[in-house]
Amino acid sequence: MTKPLAVGIAGLGTVGAGVLALLRENAATIAARAGRPIAVTAVSSRDRTRDRGVSVAGLRWYEDAAALADDASVDVVVETIGGIDGPAAATVRAALRAGKPVVTANKALLAVHGAELAALADRSGVTLAYEAAVAGGIPAIKAIREGLAANDLTRVLGILNGTCNYILTQMRERGREFTEALHEAQKLGYAEADPSFDVDGIDAAHKLAILAALAFGRPVDFGAVHVEGIRGISALDIALAAELGYRIKLLGIARRTEHGVDTRVHPCMVPLAHPIAHVDGVFNAVVAEGDFVGRVVLQGRGAGAGPTASAVVADLIDIARGRRAPVWGVAAGDLSPLPAMPMSKRVGAYYLRLMVVDRPGVIADVTGALRDHAISLESILQRGRAPGEAVPVVVTTHDCEEAEMRAALARIEALDAVVETPALIRIENLQ
Repeated sequence: MTKPLAVGIAGLGTVGAGVLALLRENAATIAARAGRPIAVTAVSSRDRTRDRGVSVAGLRWYEDAAALADDASVDVVVETIGGIDGPAAATVRAALRAGKPVVTANKALLAVHGAELAALADRSGVTLAYEAAVAGGIPAIKAIREGLAANDLTRVLGILNGTCNYILTQMRERGREFTEALHEAQKLGYAEADPSFDVDGIDAAHKLAILAALAFGRPVDFGAVHVEGIRGISALDIALAAELGYRIKLLGIARRTEHGVDTRVHPCMVPLAHPIAHVDGVFNAVVAEGDFVGRVVLQGRGAGAGPTASAVVADLIDIARGRRAPVWGVAAGDLSPLPAMPMSKRVGAYYLRLMVVDRPGVIADVTGALRDHAISLESILQRGRAPGEAVPVVVTTHDCEEAEMRAALARIEALDAVVETPALIRIENLQ
């Protein structure tokens, strides 16, 4: 009988326990596809008493995850601890230095330390696999690295955070404001008690940095990602977007341009005709665009024990079969030196919502500020009349440069008739 692949799991939270359960429940199917059994032989977690819904009897137990990585009888280490530094980073480094393949679901670790860890994996001649780090059960990494390998990719984008997508869906379907929809997401377990990692766009930015590195064969560069979250989106913006033929989504967008690679996470007005506009609830989606294949859309659950464990085990099957690919799809020496494009160079259309005092001359002041920065209007909408009181005014523009829009916006915000911070949402036609 072929020797089983011995797996050590560092971290027995939702994902780690899910991997253990999946390997046991689908053992026959996995063995057939891997060419040999895959068995967990060691685990690491600080709490031995917690009920994880899966038996850990008979497994070697380490409180120090890095010590698990040094266990000579462990063939491959699965890291599901999470976090940028601390035990997760120490465990991955220890395993790679010991010449052991690593499978990780840790997008933050890869986004921040991915270049270092890829170099370490290359020096050790072992796999660093991370299908589970982006979009959970959606096979986005394999699709880009393998299925689309013959294409020059021009853009990769997606709904990369299910919490934000759920909140925006609730705001649209039920007319809720952000705070109310967030509380609902927390009650259902879709959002953490401290939701900032999700709603401020950081989680999506980690995933986008990974996708951009893989899609364009360049070193991972989280610091270059422009990041905005969804706290400023109102129910009024959601309703007005629908009237204008859009839905608001938090997107991660990576695009190769003549100036370099543009990577950004922010709320977007997405045309209803685009398939990603209709991805709702906790679902994620990844869209890749190549010169020969055209547009490819992948959709599914982006989090949870089952989908994430599915992605982890897919990587384990590759390792069991002896399949190994460079971490970022190309050898380290072939990584592209494409520079990061600053957000100020982004060119596109904009939605601008203002609360202004209803008095003569206000619209002229607003349009004058836009005109002085070479920004042309597509439409302007004022809701109702209330002389002397604040009313919403919505402006949409034709394409212009981000730097010019920001300069115009600063002038508009300084007008004494503008009574609250303007809401700015970028319109992405995604053609």
